[in-house]
Amino acid sequence: MAILLYDLVGSDPSRPYSPHCWKTAMSLAHKGLEFETVPTRFLDVPTVEGGVSKTVPVIRDGARVVADSFAIALYLEETYPDRPSLFGGEGGEAMSRFIERWSQTILHTYLGAAALMDIYGMQDEPNRAYFRQSREPRFGKKLEEVPGGRDAGLAAFRGSLEPLRSMLAYQPWIGGPSPLFPDYIVFGALQWVRVASPYQFLAADDPVSEWFGRCLDLHEGLGRGVPAAA
Repeated sequence: MAILLYDLVGSDPSRPYSPHCWKTAMSLAHKGLEFETVPTRFLDVPTVEGGVSKTVPVIRDGARVVADSFAIALYLEETYPDRPSLFGGEGGEAMSRFIERWSQTILHTYLGAAALMDIYGMQDEPNRAYFRQSREPRFGKKLEEVPGGRDAGLAAFRGSLEPLRSMLAYQPWIGGPSPLFPDYIVFGALQWVRVASPYQFLAADDPVSEWFGRCLDLHEGLGRGVPAAA
């Protein structure tokens, strides 16, 4: 039986965009596990598997239900040890914790604000109302005001990628000779805005763009299966 992945979408169920759900989709594909996605909108999340989590991704694997992308990766590693490793050992798991914190605190902070109105535009009317109600207190301003500094902040965002850019001069993947879960963490952040926004967050000649393109090609082009925002 295929694993079920509850995957965040907007009004179009064919365009999953959550960075965390993309981490899980890539992890499942990395393990070579058959999975089916369940398109899930914000207002659907409280009904997922009896309200097991306030957020997605959530997976059901037979009788097991697991929430949170990192917890899911750990579950897949433990449950399917005979399949390709997501971490390459305890050191890789520890490194992934650092990469996740870097992605969440540095990449997501800029990207989430810069693409906020694009993400809002992906929602149907009931979910737009929820999105506005939940995000405006978080940002302390109207949604329309939040992305106002994205042009001014773009150079700093691209500069924040320098650790990744520099590392790619030494090795092809964050995981070393082949991609591992830390690659999927950063990929998820960039895929989030690729699907949601036409804004050019990466320069075409940036080595990070080349790495991201290779990530899109992984697992029979799983990432490219959802076209970039027009």
